Amino acid sequence: MRLVWVNIAVWLFFHLSISLGLLKVPYSYFGPDHPSDILFRERSFEQKGKLWRNVFYVHKWKDRLPDGASLFKMGYKKKQLADTTVETMQLFIMETKRAELTHLLLLLPAPLFFLWNPVWAGFVMVFYAIIVNVPFIIIQRYNRIRLAMIAQRRYKRR
Repeated sequence: MRLVWVNIAVWLFFHLSISLGLLKVPYSYFGPDHPSDILFRERSFEQKGKLWRNVFYVHKWKDRLPDGASLFKMGYKKKQLADTTVETMQLFIMETKRAELTHLLLLLPAPLFFLWNPVWAGFVMVFYAIIVNVPFIIIQRYNRIRLAMIAQRRYKRR
């Protein structure tokens, strides 16, 4: 039972430190001209978001998952747009990048759990990391592709 509490405490540490740490990263890091943008660019396999919609049905379940900003009352709430200006959409897009990076980084500590857990429990921790983070990564990519298309259309109209 002690090991269960150790695992919970360690995951809590990683969740909070990575999430709160990334809140300190300036927006410039998530802008379209920053070298990090290569990580967040739309990939051809995503088919302009059709992969996420038609294969993973993200549009049907994405609103059921919590928004970390709402849970901790910190950061940018991504449940819905405050308004539909191009500027707001661009800010939202940068926040999807921050959220995606947060969930990608939360996958990295999973193998560390093999250091103090039995092998089977280490695999449970890896499974936990995947189940808890991959859906949020999918949501961020899906939303970002859709918002970028809408923002681009609105920007052209200006």
